[in-house]
Amino acid sequence: MSSSTATAPVGWKLAHARRTKLIATLGPQHTNSSALSQLVDAGAEIFRLNMSHASHDFVRTVAPLLRSLASSRGQEIALLLDTQGPAIRTGTIGQPRPLSVGDELILSINPQAPAPAIPVNYPDLIHDLAPGQKLLVDNGVIHLQVIRKDATSLHCRVLTAGTLGDRRHINLPGVRVNLPAITEKDSADLLVGLKAGIDWVALSFVRDPDDITALRTFLDQNGGSEVKIIAKIEDQLAVKNILGIIAAADAIMVARGDLGVECPYEELPIIQRKIVKQCIASMKPVIVATHMLESMISNPLPTRAEITDVANAVFEGADAIMLSGETATGKYPRACLEVLDRVARRIERSGSIGYQKEIHTDGEADGVVSSGVHLANQLGAQGILLFTRTGRMARVTAALRPRVSPIYAFTLTPNLARQLALHYGVRARCLPFERTERETVIQEAIGELLLKGLVHPHAPLVIINTSIVGDKTFRTVQARTAQV
Repeated sequence: MSSSTATAPVGWKLAHARRTKLIATLGPQHTNSSALSQLVDAGAEIFRLNMSHASHDFVRTVAPLLRSLASSRGQEIALLLDTQGPAIRTGTIGQPRPLSVGDELILSINPQAPAPAIPVNYPDLIHDLAPGQKLLVDNGVIHLQVIRKDATSLHCRVLTAGTLGDRRHINLPGVRVNLPAITEKDSADLLVGLKAGIDWVALSFVRDPDDITALRTFLDQNGGSEVKIIAKIEDQLAVKNILGIIAAADAIMVARGDLGVECPYEELPIIQRKIVKQCIASMKPVIVATHMLESMISNPLPTRAEITDVANAVFEGADAIMLSGETATGKYPRACLEVLDRVARRIERSGSIGYQKEIHTDGEADGVVSSGVHLANQLGAQGILLFTRTGRMARVTAALRPRVSPIYAFTLTPNLARQLALHYGVRARCLPFERTERETVIQEAIGELLLKGLVHPHAPLVIINTSIVGDKTFRTVQARTAQV
């Protein structure tokens, strides 16, 4: 942090108003600094590259623009690459085909199958499904049931009417598909992302902890060992294996698009609530995503139901909420972020469901952090200041959800500071504190907050500090006032 900057970056100013983080998905309209600045001004702290749609040239264009923008503002902005994953799709059929209830539809694993058969890009489809089982096409719009099969085809009955177009997504609820966690396309996308300096990778269609291990191995082998992993929960298998996935991943995304297709829709709110609760208990950040403000892709105002949906995610205690098409291709990207910001700030003031009460801190270090958060809550501190080498202290503090106090985390590396942008209430900065006497560093940090107007003079602060002297570690919690 530089003490020469007299005004606070937008992200730091917002720390007093909003602790839930906002993720914006980038699209074709965001290939210039002006468009990106609009999203940052509206409160976005993490930017998503959706590799189901983004090209490599787009990644190479946008990443340096974001880094330059962050540098000019003195703000840490995180870059998240979202893999396409192992998608099962129908092939190209030319003219859209209307389907009525009761029609028979043939799905073939032969890419050259003659009409009226529909080619599918998954050779094991024949082995994975038996007569009587159901499959969903086009994000769940068209429901099919297998009535018989042969060596290359499934003969299906149409259960819900619709119009089938080219390359429609197929879901197989409850079926473990024989596809790799990381496809060839994912590998190529990841290599481009690593070169561009991504901070997080969201792995699509995670089924179990082994998928996370496979991605971590790939990252380690390709110079991305410091990149953090988000597991996207999108099907019934992931829900079944959620505890192991939470333990293996660095963060979790409740990806309600495919998850809402794979699971009965009445179960989706319960699944979301349980995952958020389990993540907070495990002190792992959790993102709620998809269809947050879907109507605002084309309309300037949200529906009342969308407002309530956003409010529920914040009330449950999600670390972050994410926009997809709303910012990537929608007409009102800035307005969408402003809606999230406004709703999140209001709900945070009203209190949360309190899942953090179920956290059981383990060990002396976490116990000291817990004491610091309790003290900050008692004092109504205007900030919790901490100095972290690995990020764990900041992660634990965030998981404990301080009631009113922003968390100002000072790190040794800029990439860790950017990664902490995902965590609830954390505003991180790179500050070389290891080689400086700790009291001097604390005074510098407090002075910076005062200079930028982030705390008032003489306001209460809590300092959570770890010092290493020789082979001994000293952990302290201090109540201070904002003065130098």
